[in-house]
Amino acid sequence: MAAPRRIGILTGGGDVPGLNSVIKSVVYRATDLGYEVLGIRRGWEGLTHQRRGADLDPEYVRILDRTNTRTIDRTGGTILHSSRTNPKKMKAKGLPSWVDPKSVAHKQTSEGIYDMTDHVLDTIEHLGLTHLVTIGGDDTLSFSSVLYERGLPLVAIPKTMDNDVNGTEYCIGFSSAITRAKEVLNRQRTTLGSHERIGVFRIFGRDAGFTALYTAYVTSTRCVIPEFNYDIKALAEILKEDHRNNPSRYSIVITAEGAMWEGGEMQETGEADAFGHRHKMNVGEVLASELKTLTGIEAVASDLTYDLRSGEPDMLDSMVASTFANVAMDLIRDGIGGRMVAIRDGKYAHVSLAETGKPPRRVQTTAYDIERFRPKYSDKLGSPLLLTPSLGPVED
Repeated sequence: MAAPRRIGILTGGGDVPGLNSVIKSVVYRATDLGYEVLGIRRGWEGLTHQRRGADLDPEYVRILDRTNTRTIDRTGGTILHSSRTNPKKMKAKGLPSWVDPKSVAHKQTSEGIYDMTDHVLDTIEHLGLTHLVTIGGDDTLSFSSVLYERGLPLVAIPKTMDNDVNGTEYCIGFSSAITRAKEVLNRQRTTLGSHERIGVFRIFGRDAGFTALYTAYVTSTRCVIPEFNYDIKALAEILKEDHRNNPSRYSIVITAEGAMWEGGEMQETGEADAFGHRHKMNVGEVLASELKTLTGIEAVASDLTYDLRSGEPDMLDSMVASTFANVAMDLIRDGIGGRMVAIRDGKYAHVSLAETGKPPRRVQTTAYDIERFRPKYSDKLGSPLLLTPSLGPVED
């Protein structure tokens, strides 16, 4: 008898609402097409730590079916769990406990760093996977490209609250993040007004300001974003003006975590992860302190972080997640690999994985008023529903 066709599916990087909707939809559609589905747990770690030749380790690999995925789309997070493992750059302490570093010395690319790509491919072969569906942001997608170049039929699905993956106008998790941010910010207006303060809200966005910009758009507030170093004295004057003209005597500014004023310096702290990322300093607290000095008004900082990635997806993310999953399965059905499901020109599409290797998308001046520190609201006729500038035709 022919060996069963098996699809592996994994989620990498930070969790966002909508991941479970993707997983469930892939399982249901795969079942219709005659595939078995293996859920790879903890992102790429599941393929580096599953021992070759051994039975399926439930810590890293689980069989998924319609029964055990039936209700998962009703909750947030990812039932497969996640990690920031990078198989091409694994530190010695990150290797599986059963691997002797001496046995993989030939895989060492620099001091204490190992390229475990061959091991991942061996594990995929051992598991009998004929295809792989990966869900993640730039880091997960970068290693997806490596595997495709090595001959693995693979389709990727973009997710990130930053909405900055190159090649697509939308990533799963973005709408839910904005919905959550709007709810939290609007609840805090009463406290800010009661104490007549300036509210500084720190939000995701190391390199791109989409999350800050869109939250400001739907809450009619000011924002500063990484794409443009700003004049902090000019910002302080505008916030003083907002504070004075507001009957409740408060004002608000949203700062992306990577935003910085002219002459300022964005420091990074802590140890870098497997993809080279370190935490940014808490720019919200620093900005609040600076604004208090410049305005003479009490300023308080709030972090819009894990609340935005928690809980069930909103309507848009539920719909996009399920549709992305089915487009991915259409590609697998048609024997097409090396693609990322995407939104292009406001329509469902797919692009080459090579697109994801380009620098992240960034906010353009057509969307942001640099002098007034807010989104631009005028001249939107003909724009896509979500206002993201079109990326143009799909590239082969």
